[in-house]
Amino acid sequence: MNFQEILSAIFTFDNYAQLLPLVRNSLIAGAVLGLLGGLIGTFVMMRDLAFAVHGIAELSFAGAAFALLIGANVVAGSLVGSVLAALVLGVMGIRARDRNSVIGVVMPFGLGLGILFLALYEGRAANKFGLLTGQIVSVDDVQLNLLAGCAVVVMIALAAIWRPLTFASADADLAEARGVPVRGLSILFMVLLGVSVALSIQVVGALLVLALLITPAAAALKVTSAPGFVVLLSVVFACTSVVGGILLALGGRIPVSPYVTTISFAIYLACRLIGSRRSRRRSRRVDAVGQPDLRVAGSSA
Repeated sequence: MNFQEILSAIFTFDNYAQLLPLVRNSLIAGAVLGLLGGLIGTFVMMRDLAFAVHGIAELSFAGAAFALLIGANVVAGSLVGSVLAALVLGVMGIRARDRNSVIGVVMPFGLGLGILFLALYEGRAANKFGLLTGQIVSVDDVQLNLLAGCAVVVMIALAAIWRPLTFASADADLAEARGVPVRGLSILFMVLLGVSVALSIQVVGALLVLALLITPAAAALKVTSAPGFVVLLSVVFACTSVVGGILLALGGRIPVSPYVTTISFAIYLACRLIGSRRSRRRSRRVDAVGQPDLRVAGSSA
């Protein structure tokens, strides 16, 4: 396969105008997931749960693969796997060291189960591949309603615990001393994270879910430290990555996940560059203010 054939597979916009109306549900689902991912991702970064997202994704993959094997609803299977993993991590791994150890045990187990179920599945190979790379370009009305309903429930629950969760994420010891139910909030947030992971897998698949739940928030933190702007930018970056990825995938012959992850990574690189320039300028200002005026010192001597 030469370079021209690779480009034609990635970017082929023949009959694009006719295909665009067919992905209306996918674009709506992508916008909803971008909003959800941006909100959840902010707390994931605050609570240092990036590794947990990957661990939950593996058991979510196993649940989806089992549902595919027995002919059940794949989204429901993914949700069950994610919530079970989130509960295990939330109950057993409250401290960072314990949590990482539990994830290190759970993650390969979930991945192994998922591979076993896919090996036993005798249906279309595209269904197997979709669990790993996402298949949002084929969202129907039933899937959209389920996805939107779950996302709304998660966002309402997140809004209800926003202030105490922010306090507990910033300083868990102080929050607990002030009477905030830190352990209960941690378990509840892990469940919300599990549902978000299960929904996000539809876009980017189990292997690349970090690009939706981690990268946008990480990029936002590179350009601002104001909590409100971090949340806003995280949502904007996530929605841009998902919707932009779907629009690009419509003009190509490869899954949607490479487009989503590439846009997300490009946004992160741009934000990192902006953040680095701001840091250098700030350092120069500090050096300029702190450096004594040698001419004045010499004349005084």
